[in-house]
Amino acid sequence: MKRSKQPQPGRIEGVKGRGALSNPENRYARFSREAFDDGWGSLEAEPERLKTTLQVDQSRSVITYNQSPDVPFDRSLNPYRGCEHGCIYCYARPTHAWLGHSPGLDFESRLYHKPDMVDCLRRELAADNYQCAPLAVGGITDAYQPVEQELRLTRKLLELLESCAHPLTLITKSSLVERDIDLLAAMARKQQVQVIISFSTLKQDLSRKLEPRAAAPQRRLQTIHRLAEAGIPVGVLVAPVIPVLTDSEMERIMSLARQRGALNARYILLRLPLEVASLFSEWLQVHVPDQAQRVLRRIRDTRGGELYQTDFRTRMTGQGAYAELLAQRFQLAWKRLGFQEFRRLDCRRFVKPAADPRQLSLW
Repeated sequence: MKRSKQPQPGRIEGVKGRGALSNPENRYARFSREAFDDGWGSLEAEPERLKTTLQVDQSRSVITYNQSPDVPFDRSLNPYRGCEHGCIYCYARPTHAWLGHSPGLDFESRLYHKPDMVDCLRRELAADNYQCAPLAVGGITDAYQPVEQELRLTRKLLELLESCAHPLTLITKSSLVERDIDLLAAMARKQQVQVIISFSTLKQDLSRKLEPRAAAPQRRLQTIHRLAEAGIPVGVLVAPVIPVLTDSEMERIMSLARQRGALNARYILLRLPLEVASLFSEWLQVHVPDQAQRVLRRIRDTRGGELYQTDFRTRMTGQGAYAELLAQRFQLAWKRLGFQEFRRLDCRRFVKPAADPRQLSLW
C-alpha cells in the first residue's frame, strides 16, 4: 500500500471517497490541536486526496472473546483494524483510539493487519484448552474491505478454518466475498458456515455518502443471489436502521433479499457510541442539513433522551414508541416473507490443527 501524509486533527471538508468529515483527537490524547490560518491560504486550499496506509498489528492473540448477552457469538476474528469502507455510522470507530489514532478519518485510512495471523490462529485453535464454538469473522471491521483484494488475509484464514472443520459466521457488505465461494460452499455442505450481508439503504446516492467504499446496494443483492445459488446459507442484516433517513426502507430491503435467496433476517437500530455521535452529527449537518435535527430528535426518542445508551437490553433495538413500532414492523415482515432461523452450525467435526504446520501427524 502507498503511504501518504496523514491528516491532522481538525475539520477536513469533502475528502473524496471518505465518510468522516473530520479527524478529531482521540479521547486518550493529552493535547488537542485545531486548524489555524497562518496567512498562506492553506485552509482555503483544496484538500489532498487521502491515501490509505497499512501498518503491522503487534497483537499477540487473534481471537477476541466477549460476554455480551445481546451478541449471538462469544468469539470473533477480525483480520483488519480500521476499515476503508468508511461507514460514517460504524460503531467500531472508537476502537481506533486504543491505537492512538482518531476515530474519524484515521479509522478509515490508517489500517492495521497482522501478517502472521494465520499462524497465530493455528496456535490458538491447537491449544489444549480450546473448545470449539462458532467464530464470527468480520464482526467488528469488515473482513472483505478493499485491502483484502491484495493481501488475501481473510482467504488464508478461511482455508485454515475449513481444513480443521471449524464453523464460522461471516458478516460483510462487500461483494468480494464471492471470491471465496469455493471454500464457503465446501463448508456449507458440512453445515459449518453462514454468511450475512448488511444493508443500511437501497438508495445509491445515500449509500455512497454513508458508506463510500462499500459495495453498491444492488451489487450486494447480487451477492446474496450468488451465495444462495452456491448452496451457502445467507442472511440479510438491515443495519443500521437510521430514523427518518432509512427506516422506511426496512421492508423493501428484506423483501428484495428474500427474493434473491436470503434465509434469515435481522435488524439493528443506529448506535452512536462515544466519538461516533459527534462524527455522525457533523455528517448530518453537511449532507442532509434540512433533516439533521429531525434525525437526532428521533434518535434521542429511542435512547432515553440521549444519543446513545449502553444498556444491553436496548442498545441494539432502542426503547419507546418508535422503537416498538420498528420491532413490530420487522416481525410482521419476517413472518410474511417466510424468513427462518439458520440451522445450528456443526462443531462436532472440528479437528485441532497442529500448532506447527511443519509437524508431522502420528496417525
